[in-house]
Amino acid sequence: MHTWHWRTWEGLPYLACSLLEPWHHGFFTLQFYPRSPLELTKVLQPEAIGYRLKQVHGNKVLTPLEIEAKLTGGGDEVEGEGDSSLAMADGLMSEQPLQAVWVASADCTPVLIADVKTSMVAALHAGWRGTAQKIVPLAIARLQQQGSKLEDLRIAMGPAIAGEVYQVSNQVAAEVGASIIPHDDENIIVQAMHELENSPLLPDESRGKVKLDVRRVNALQIEALGINPEQVAIAPFCTYQTPEHFFSYRREKQKKIQWSGIISK
Repeated sequence: MHTWHWRTWEGLPYLACSLLEPWHHGFFTLQFYPRSPLELTKVLQPEAIGYRLKQVHGNKVLTPLEIEAKLTGGGDEVEGEGDSSLAMADGLMSEQPLQAVWVASADCTPVLIADVKTSMVAALHAGWRGTAQKIVPLAIARLQQQGSKLEDLRIAMGPAIAGEVYQVSNQVAAEVGASIIPHDDENIIVQAMHELENSPLLPDESRGKVKLDVRRVNALQIEALGINPEQVAIAPFCTYQTPEHFFSYRREKQKKIQWSGIISK
């Protein structure tokens, strides 16, 4: 199994994954709040340039060049003014060495991807909406366009809300489930999800509700691409159940976030 281990910076803890060992990376904790990705990039690799987005729960993945183009072009895909303006998307992928790509999360899944051959990286924000829209397979397809081979990818999913505490409606479960079980009947999708081996669904006592493991759905999407499960690691931490280290939107109902990032070599 891939190991996850705590590292510290000036006494503050962050999480790293053995699968991504060759890259500077980290799944940062609430102890780093409210530091920006700019500051966190310096923690990992002072020479790198950090990039972040205005996340919108979609499936768009951008490169630094595309971000620059959007910011100079303006339009409705940019939020804010001047230096504080951000391109809207939920995934970032590097094109050059020493590019630090960052995503924020508070229950959604932060996904970091690295390529052992090209050394390029990606950071994705995969909540239930992004997962339903297959952000991870779309990012992998973009990496393939850049020359990545599936067998060279290493994928780590960071701390996120765990299935056993994430109650959703059958409708949400079906919307997410349609990404792995293509069907338009909500009940058929939910039933088929329950029957999967190591199912991403758990029963819930409330009528019309289930418990959903979003990271498991992402893992199934990745497997469906033909990627070996050995190339994928899932952090053994739930944001909701680990209040000493992670913010959880569902637990606190506050818009506080933790950052996860990785730097191309």
